[in-house]
Amino acid sequence: MELPKTYLGWRVDFANPPGAAAFAGPDSMSWRVFKNPVALAVGGVAAVLLEFADARIRSGVWDHSIFKQDPLGRSQRTGMAAMVGVYGPQDAARRVIQGVTNMHARVSGETPGGQAYRALEPELLDWVSSTAGFGFLHAYDQFVAPLSDAQKQRFYQEGWPVARLYGVETLLRSDDDFFAMMEKLARRFEPHPIVEEFLAIIWSGRGSPAPPFIARAMARASVSILPPLVRERLALGPEHALRGWERTMLKAMGALAERTPIPSAPPAQACVRIGLPADFLYKSRAAQKRILARWTPGDVAAVPAE
Repeated sequence: MELPKTYLGWRVDFANPPGAAAFAGPDSMSWRVFKNPVALAVGGVAAVLLEFADARIRSGVWDHSIFKQDPLGRSQRTGMAAMVGVYGPQDAARRVIQGVTNMHARVSGETPGGQAYRALEPELLDWVSSTAGFGFLHAYDQFVAPLSDAQKQRFYQEGWPVARLYGVETLLRSDDDFFAMMEKLARRFEPHPIVEEFLAIIWSGRGSPAPPFIARAMARASVSILPPLVRERLALGPEHALRGWERTMLKAMGALAERTPIPSAPPAQACVRIGLPADFLYKSRAAQKRILARWTPGDVAAVPAE
């Protein structure tokens, strides 16, 4: 998915200023997970499904955004905000996050069932942040490379600085923390036609460069990583089950994406910004360790590529 060049009118430059640090570093789990477009695509849809289980978030997104008119554009802008938080210079991340918060401050209303909501309610902010982390992490774990419990814990904790900037109060340390939050909110979860409409948009591949069969596979993959309780409450039946050949195909795509740098993409540009080779994140773990041993944070003199 190609990201926009600007966000809320600001030009986003992941390659500058030279040496500027992000909120996570090149050896982080965050930089590893977010570079993979398969993990982002599958995890992003799963996160939306988890959010839409709660009527307050579902109404807020559906009634106050252009998602149903421009799903690809909305997804690209959301992806840009996530990428800035992970790979962008800290000043740029703060500016974008403040812009997102300012927009959300205007979002409030009432669900069809009569529940009042505000986008900046702490409970909703906590859940939205948690669903994103859970979705991206588990998509990577299932369709790119298995992760240990320790690696998952590192990923969650690396997201704390950015989560705090968004106003998140309950910070995840592990999957267990996510499941505890889910259980607390589960009484609110319900099926709704908007969930099926959203999945139909993803299923159709509308506005996406991916062939329809890949779009359908990614939609089913997103459902597959949802906790069973959520699948049950959303009434996502057998038609949404991931086929064996689809799983095999997506894992092959995820493995290929792990080894295929895109020089114009944020992960590569962020590496260049801090003096590492553009393809650093796509090298083997052993090669990355050798390169980092010769790299000094803040020194923008590029480390020679191997």
